[in-house]
Amino acid sequence: MSRALEGLNPERVFYYFEEISKIPRCSGDEKRISDYLASLGRELGLETIQDEALNVIIKKPGTKGYENSPTVVLQGHMDMVCEKDENVVHDFSKDPIRLIVDGDYIKADGTTLGADNGIAVAMALAVLESKDIPHPPLEVLITSDEEAGMNGAKRLDPSNIRGKILINIDSEEEGTVLVSCAGGQRNLVTIPISWETLKEEGKAYLLKTKGLQGGHSGSDIDKGRGNANKIITRILAFAKDECDIRLAKIEGGSKANAIPRNASAVVVVKDKDEESFLQAVGYLKEQIKKELKYGDPDFELEVTALDERIERVFSKDSFNKVIAALTLIPNGVQTMSSEIEGLVESSNNMAVVITHEDKVTIECALRSSVASLKENIAMKIKAVSEIVNGEYEKSGDYPAWEFKKESKIREIFQKVYKEMFGKELKVEAIHAGLECGLFDEKFGGTLDMISFGPNMYNVHSPQEKLSITSTQNTYNLLLNVLKEIK
Repeated sequence: MSRALEGLNPERVFYYFEEISKIPRCSGDEKRISDYLASLGRELGLETIQDEALNVIIKKPGTKGYENSPTVVLQGHMDMVCEKDENVVHDFSKDPIRLIVDGDYIKADGTTLGADNGIAVAMALAVLESKDIPHPPLEVLITSDEEAGMNGAKRLDPSNIRGKILINIDSEEEGTVLVSCAGGQRNLVTIPISWETLKEEGKAYLLKTKGLQGGHSGSDIDKGRGNANKIITRILAFAKDECDIRLAKIEGGSKANAIPRNASAVVVVKDKDEESFLQAVGYLKEQIKKELKYGDPDFELEVTALDERIERVFSKDSFNKVIAALTLIPNGVQTMSSEIEGLVESSNNMAVVITHEDKVTIECALRSSVASLKENIAMKIKAVSEIVNGEYEKSGDYPAWEFKKESKIREIFQKVYKEMFGKELKVEAIHAGLECGLFDEKFGGTLDMISFGPNMYNVHSPQEKLSITSTQNTYNLLLNVLKEIK
């Protein structure tokens, strides 16, 4: 049977990328991909460790002339963010990712691609199986559950790693290496709700956002893209002030680390207020479209009259509290760095809203390169929770990776890149979180680390795509860097 990526180079990198794309690997569902990696390591005759967190470490001695060179850790994560377009039939628990080659890009058929971070796994496996690539002793570290809170990295036993140089392959821009990243945290606000039985006749409407791009809640947070949860909240709040409406349901988003693309609400409008309701919603929709004409030009709001009768709605007090919380919780960029031009310093993504039987939950993912600012955003979210008599909890805290002035691996990357491409390598910090921050803390600041990767676009969304040419360049850069470490 023909392969979707057959004929692409580097051949073994894309071979392994296609192989792992066949294996379900959403965050939290990594047993099968972890077993595959561990089994492959053993088949190659290499020392392989699979720990209780499903992290996999595969060790390969240095090639001839590199036996006594410094050990290098090649690092990526095995899980992926699982998002799909609304009309796409795909079961992430069993279906393979359907790969499509479109010019210079590899995409998926209506789902996330998983190049974040499957391409790191594929590059590492290609090096491990090779017989003719010169390299120092290697420890390939593939962590689990990175996207949901870096839980694999948190549970890693540092005694299983000896290398002091770590190359993280989890960045998304060719020609740029990362040397610092933000820390992060998850926050959950739970608002108790009560219900009322509708006594008066009214018309039910479904409000639904369409056409938003979404994206990575770290690297795309400053792109001016609409947050579906904030948009649906704003429309409800505006309509509530203009006429008598009742809320039956509100939901939006699916992953904490993805800017929410879709949100919806079901409302009941009194017959006498139906015209003013539609006018209010239509007016605000047009205003929001104008605001998003550059960041999210395809935004639409779908307003559908429902034939079904809604039997119960939120009490007015519950409606007010939920809308107040969703309005007041900070979202988007909070501060910009005064040290690094253009770098987002702190942000929050109001990511997932769910209506349960007796509560509404609001999940946020906040990030900051300054720990005190991260706590300040969390404090604001907690204050909102207290105002509406909700419950607040935080989890998944991970530290920032701070810039180090001295770095041998950075110098090697800069030297090799200049020799290969005849131009300077960009050295930057990123607002997204990387496992390097946890490794820096776990190993007591002893690791010399850098992060790089090929051009990827729209990660964490069904529009994710990977550049084939950039993957070739990035892989060749990795091979030349390894050759240089003697």
